[in-house]
Amino acid sequence: MQIINSTLADKDFILDMYNIAIEYQKARSLRSWLPFDPAMVEEEIGQKKQWKIVDGDTIVCIFLTAYEDPFIWGEKNKDPSVYIHRIVTHPDFHGNNYTMKIIEWAKQHAKENGKQFLRMDTWGDNPRLIDYYINCGFNYIETLTPENTKHLPKHYSCISLSLFEIEVG
Repeated sequence: MQIINSTLADKDFILDMYNIAIEYQKARSLRSWLPFDPAMVEEEIGQKKQWKIVDGDTIVCIFLTAYEDPFIWGEKNKDPSVYIHRIVTHPDFHGNNYTMKIIEWAKQHAKENGKQFLRMDTWGDNPRLIDYYINCGFNYIETLTPENTKHLPKHYSCISLSLFEIEVG
């Protein structure tokens, strides 16, 4: 298993994974992501923000990293941090604990890049996912409603978010 940057050749797969995640969310919750703009995904790939977990020749999981998230984290964005977003595991590989593998990788990635925190957010009204991230080692910080802005995907509009972090040193 290795964690490497996604490439433009992965774009359609990434978009398919997001669509699978959206259908999964719709089946289990009142909330779901909205479809993602292919141009945005291309841009994220070009900026080396899109990652994939590859097992053999198979992409089993994708996720996104960023080094800033001002529209969610506000003043705390000034802290040197790595932000994790949009973890999606292919349904054939659920149960393999890829989120924990991402967290361990991201802690090391943060240290190597001089970052003090590993951070993420999730819907503030999803207690199951909130508990899951706490059990993964994250500290719950707060629940907030982000300002409506064009800088965030549309599914961030009019929702509450729970914020989490791990101090990595």
